[in-house]
Amino acid sequence: MSREVEEEEEKRRLHRKLEEALEAKSLRRIISAYLNYPEASEEDVKRWERSFRKLPPAHKALLSHYPIKFQNLRRCISMNSYFIFNMLQAFEAPLDLSQDLDICEDSNPDSAPNDNHILDERHDSTCQPASTNNCEYQENPEGSKDVYKSETGVPSNEELQRDNPHDRPPMDRSGDTRMNKETCNRDGHPISYDDCNVSSPSRDWLDPSLQIHVPLVDVDKVRCIIRNIVRDWAVEGQKERDQCYKPILEELDSLFPNRRKQSPPPACLVPGAGLGRLALEISCLGFISQGNEFSYYMMICSSFILNHAGITDGFSMCGGEFVEVYKDPSQEGMWDAVVTCFFIDTAHNVIEYIEIISKVLKDGGVWINLGPLLYHFADTYGHEDEMSIELSLEDVKRVAFHFGFEIEKERTIKTTYTTNHRSMMQNRYYAAFWTMRKKPSPAT
Repeated sequence: MSREVEEEEEKRRLHRKLEEALEAKSLRRIISAYLNYPEASEEDVKRWERSFRKLPPAHKALLSHYPIKFQNLRRCISMNSYFIFNMLQAFEAPLDLSQDLDICEDSNPDSAPNDNHILDERHDSTCQPASTNNCEYQENPEGSKDVYKSETGVPSNEELQRDNPHDRPPMDRSGDTRMNKETCNRDGHPISYDDCNVSSPSRDWLDPSLQIHVPLVDVDKVRCIIRNIVRDWAVEGQKERDQCYKPILEELDSLFPNRRKQSPPPACLVPGAGLGRLALEISCLGFISQGNEFSYYMMICSSFILNHAGITDGFSMCGGEFVEVYKDPSQEGMWDAVVTCFFIDTAHNVIEYIEIISKVLKDGGVWINLGPLLYHFADTYGHEDEMSIELSLEDVKRVAFHFGFEIEKERTIKTTYTTNHRSMMQNRYYAAFWTMRKKPSPAT
C-alpha cells in the first residue's frame, strides 16, 4: 500500500473516530438534559415560591391555595422525573458514552458533522439531530399482535396518580432483553432480518460523574418531549390526535380497502414520526409501517414507550435524517404510501424532501400530508450560512407536480399542536391536508 493511500486511510479513520466522539458527546448532553429536568423544574417552583412570600399578608391571604398548588407541581415533577429515569435505564446507547472525548476539543469544525440546535414550540422533532441511522423492530415480550387495544399505550394520568412513584423502587432493567428482527447499518443501507436477543448493557453512563450541566434551552427540549407524550399517548391528547391522525388513518383505510388480503401488505413510510403513535396506528390498520425520526430526544423516549405499547408485526422505527436514509437506491420505489404529518416544513430544502418522497414511492403510490408551512430554519438568526427554502403552499404543489404528483383530494384542517387546552393562549393552525398520487413513469 502506497504512502498516499495509507495517509488517506488514516484520515478516514480519524474522521470516523471524530464523528463517533462528537455523536457520543451530543448524546451525553441529551441524556444530561433529561437528568437535569428535576433540578431545573424545582428551581422554577422555588422562584414562584419566593415571589409568593414577598406578597403583603393581605394579598397572600387571597392566594391561600398557592402552597397546595406548589405541592402539586412538585408531585407532577416527581412523576415526570420517575418516568424519565426509568426511560433512561431502559435506553440502549448505540455507542460507548464513557469514551475519552478530548478529541472533540481540538477537532476541525469543518470536518465535524452538522449539528443544529433549534427549539421549535410547534414541532419539536428538530430539537436535536441524531447522526446514526439505526432501524430496529422490537416485538412486545408476549409476542402478541393485538396487545395494543387501549386508547392510550401508557397508563392514564389518573392511573399514575393512584400509583405513587415514591412507593416503588426504580425499575430493574438489568435482565431485560429485546427481540431485534430488523436492523440497518450505520449508513441506512439494506435491512437484514436476523432474529437475535439483545441484552441491555450496563448503565454506567448514568453515573453522576459522566453527567454534565447543560443550558436551560436543552431542558426546554425535554419539556417539549413531555408535551409530545401528552399529544401522542395521553387521554388529554385525544382531541389533537382526532384532528390530525384520524383524517390520515381514514384516508389510508379508504385508499387500501383490501390491504388485509394482500401478501405482503402495503407498506407505509412515516417521516418525522416523533414518538411513533401515528406510525403504530397505521401498522394496526394492517400496513407494514416504518417511522423515521431524526431527534435523539424523541428516539430515546419513543423506544421506551413503544416497547410497552404492544408492537404489531411489520412495525419498525428508523433513526436518521430523512434525506440521508431514504435517498439510498435500495429505497427507490419501495413504498405504497408516504404519510407526512407536521413534517415537510422541517426541511432546509423542502424541494429535496418532495423529490425523495417521489423517489421512494411506487408508481401509483400515494402521499398523504397534513400540516402548516412554518419553516423551522426561517428564524435562525446569526447563522448566515443556514439554508432555508420557504415555499408557499402553491409553490409546494407546483414542485410536487414537477416530481410526478397529481392531487386527488385537498382541504384545510383546523388543529393545534401540543396545546394545553386549559390555557388562555391557543395557537391554531389551518393545516393543509392533501392526498397526492404519483403518476406512472412514461413507458420507454
